[in-house]
Amino acid sequence: MDVFLTQDLSVSKMVLGVQSPLQPLPLSPATLLSLVRSQIDLLIEQKIPATLLVKLPPGKIWHSEIERYHQYLSGSYVIFTCDTEEMGTGTSTPAVFQYVHLLPNSQLRREYFLMVLSQQFCSLIFAYRPLKKRKTILEKVNGNKTPRLVGMTTFEGRVIQRVLDGIKQSLPPTSSLPVPADFMCPPAPKLTVMSQLLAKQLQRQEEINRQITIQRVAKVQQQNQRLHNTLQIKDEYLSSVCQELRTPLTHMKTALSLLNSPHLKVVQRQRYLQMLNTQCDRQNSLIIGVLDLVRLEHNLERMTLESIRLCDVVPGVVSTYQPLAQEKGIMLGYTIPTDLPPVWCVSGGLRQIVINLLSNSIKFTPDGGQVWVRGRVHKDYVLLEFRDTGIGIAESEIPKIFDRFYRVRPAANEDPSAVGLGLTIVQQLLCRCRGSLSVQSKVSEGSTFTVQLEIVQNS
Repeated sequence: MDVFLTQDLSVSKMVLGVQSPLQPLPLSPATLLSLVRSQIDLLIEQKIPATLLVKLPPGKIWHSEIERYHQYLSGSYVIFTCDTEEMGTGTSTPAVFQYVHLLPNSQLRREYFLMVLSQQFCSLIFAYRPLKKRKTILEKVNGNKTPRLVGMTTFEGRVIQRVLDGIKQSLPPTSSLPVPADFMCPPAPKLTVMSQLLAKQLQRQEEINRQITIQRVAKVQQQNQRLHNTLQIKDEYLSSVCQELRTPLTHMKTALSLLNSPHLKVVQRQRYLQMLNTQCDRQNSLIIGVLDLVRLEHNLERMTLESIRLCDVVPGVVSTYQPLAQEKGIMLGYTIPTDLPPVWCVSGGLRQIVINLLSNSIKFTPDGGQVWVRGRVHKDYVLLEFRDTGIGIAESEIPKIFDRFYRVRPAANEDPSAVGLGLTIVQQLLCRCRGSLSVQSKVSEGSTFTVQLEIVQNS
């Protein structure tokens, strides 16, 4: 049978309104659940038949405790002071369960309680979610964090009786609680029962502490593993940087040694000076590239995505590289429809992506070759293709080209300014833009790099 309250009530106000009330303390949901379980354990172990007045948080884990008590002691009577749709247990409702529907703005909607009524043992556990404006109740705990719940447990008969009488007055005249009319809460439980309850609560608290310890140990292990992986990556990165910087230094030292020869000819001196100049430029490019990559990785997460059109970026970059392509006799062209939808990318990121990929295509395309840039729509993405008739990449080398400082070109044909970081930077930018980069290539036939960028959907 369902019952509707005729007036609002608040368990917390009734408890705190008694003379010399106890001070409520911050409670976590886990602690509240532990208190409920320990009392259910005691009732089952001592075979105490009781009427339970209950309002617990929604969720099967909470109400399964009441179900457990009912299964052990079928003579018990349970009242859930919550709306039926809040149960969510997915099981049929036992006949001994009675639902009390709350008023729309009832204070009980912010409160939870478990009241045990019997001649042998009476108790009340209550908790409530405090309002933010109640500064005197919201005590700062655990590093100035506001507790999710505030509550307490009491065994005082006068306090429990006050709450029981308040609930009776809130019910309609045609309804009554399943307790004798002359029922009076005992002043206090027996010492033996209290000792057993304390033991149950200690056991439950030990279980909570053990679970918390396991979770904390697992979390620390995960953090340590992540830290170890990060340090390992940084060590490998530092080792690669040192190795890359050592190469031009070795060449410069060799050139300086040769320049000290007393029998050096003018042509040789010019060649060694040129070597010094080339290696200084290479080292400078390495330092600038490393600093750019570090700066990008440091700021990438803070970069916001913005809506960008390819037609606003690609043509300008292509025109910048036209003189270089003409010097090599390379035909450079692009097809970027103006009606392509906008895509998501970080500020300045699309321009940097186009520059790195287009410069690679021109750099590794022999004189008289061709380079095309093309944009098109594919499903929810815009594809930006960079296709060239260059020297191509061996299939075994493709997985390695995104590694830092990796270069697949022979040393004789290698651009001294190339540091092997361009594709790494492109991948970092695309990862932040929720995009991707794929490669298709054959040696001596050319390569196609395809950038996939997410389309900005109209909201």
